[in-house]
Amino acid sequence: MLKPGKACYLLILLLWCCRKPYNPPAVASPGTYLVVEGVINSGPDSTIIKLSQTVPLNAQVTTNPLAGATVTVQNDQNASWPLTGDGLGNYVSAGLNLPATGNYRLFIITPDKKQYASAYQPIKPTPPIDSIGYTAGGSAANIYVNTHDPANNTHYYRWDYQEAWIFHAMEESSFVLDSATSTIVPRPTTNQIYYCYGTDASSTIDIASTAKLSKDLVYQSPITNIPFNSEKIEATYLIYLKQYALTADAYNFYLNLKTNTEQLGSIFDAQPSQLQGNIHNVANAAEPVIGWITVTNVQTKKTYFTNQIVPPYTPVNYPGDCPPDTAWYRNAQGQNTVYPLLITLPIVYQPVQPIYAGPTIIGFTYGSFLCTDCTIRGSVNPPWFWQ
Repeated sequence: MLKPGKACYLLILLLWCCRKPYNPPAVASPGTYLVVEGVINSGPDSTIIKLSQTVPLNAQVTTNPLAGATVTVQNDQNASWPLTGDGLGNYVSAGLNLPATGNYRLFIITPDKKQYASAYQPIKPTPPIDSIGYTAGGSAANIYVNTHDPANNTHYYRWDYQEAWIFHAMEESSFVLDSATSTIVPRPTTNQIYYCYGTDASSTIDIASTAKLSKDLVYQSPITNIPFNSEKIEATYLIYLKQYALTADAYNFYLNLKTNTEQLGSIFDAQPSQLQGNIHNVANAAEPVIGWITVTNVQTKKTYFTNQIVPPYTPVNYPGDCPPDTAWYRNAQGQNTVYPLLITLPIVYQPVQPIYAGPTIIGFTYGSFLCTDCTIRGSVNPPWFWQ
């Protein structure tokens, strides 16, 4: 008769050996569906439509842009405006300045000759953004937007944004290797790598509704939050916000999309639901297509925040720990450690600051490229929307 301990061990071993990977049909399915992102901008700004295809859950890639399609904006009076593809799944047109009358749709012909069309819609005007501000909530700055429609006609809003900020490397490299002479010389002003611009774009769905309010007024609707110890606001931070007016159906689509993608973290969250967009396959209306095309003029606003919004003495949380090390032209053993570290190619380290004995440089502090070169995580040139 087996002892209880041995019986439990054999049971665990049996269960372990019998495990097999489970790939449900939804994961292993080779099918892909069209994904359409963007807005038909009826005003003077560019219209940008992004086309991609879904990928299986077990795929090695997360994005699958669709290039080579033909994309046009059409109205119900047989006029059309073509968009130009960039080969990366983006289809662009300069300001369309569409007539205020009429209904508009997006028409797509994919490389395999399938045709897709969005539902015809009138232009829904977007009111201007009133202001962008912040509140200090605990350990972060919470960025918000204010807007309103005095005509009381909008009721449903969506926002997305691009952001940029000035940051610096953890250590300032004031010297550089002159490869022509294999010597260390002061870093020229044209080769500064201490200050850079970082950029990012919104990855959440920011929407709001005033349909149940007496006034079409949005007050302090949250957009994003920035921890006080983030390097995004160690100097200057910029948010470039875009505002879109939505129809009630478009708002419900984005609300379901937000629920399905951002609020499934616990058993108490809403269960995922079927996304029903306003784009369909012309020959097969039953084929799923992901996306919703809105026709509106896009309103934009830029706001800069400086590090004055950060509480005093808040340390910046850099991505890594970089205490500088020291290399000597002559160490205690009489060895030159500067040349093996900083002169011998390939270059692994950057000189930070010289070490003097009187007027003579006797060594250098040094750090890795991650610690001294801000261009690894950003660019010395500002993004197009900075000014």
